[in-house]
Amino acid sequence: MKHILTATAVVFALGLAAAGASASAQYTGPSSIPAMTVKALQADGKDDQHAVLRGKIVSSVGDERYLFADGTGQMKVKIKQKVWPAQKPVDASTTVELVGEYDKELIGESHFDVKEIRLP
Repeated sequence: MKHILTATAVVFALGLAAAGASASAQYTGPSSIPAMTVKALQADGKDDQHAVLRGKIVSSVGDERYLFADGTGQMKVKIKQKVWPAQKPVDASTTVELVGEYDKELIGESHFDVKEIRLP
């Protein structure tokens, strides 16, 4: 009986580990979401437009907002805590790809709402 309980506990633990591993998996293949520059997105971007930005998160400006730069310009981006890559530190020297959508404001400052952070 003791061996059955132990075996059941092991199978249950392995199942939980597998479920956790699949939840953190990310698709890394091609995408139909266009890569853009900050300059192009700010000049021609539409509200709720999906895009990929490649550059660096250069500083935190508070309340889940950060300053992102890609060599063509800078833009505020909103990154929720759950979007950050687990156990992979990101600093001002780390090149990242941000997948998300442009939030173009008629009044106030537009920003990019990040749905995924990729570390190329």
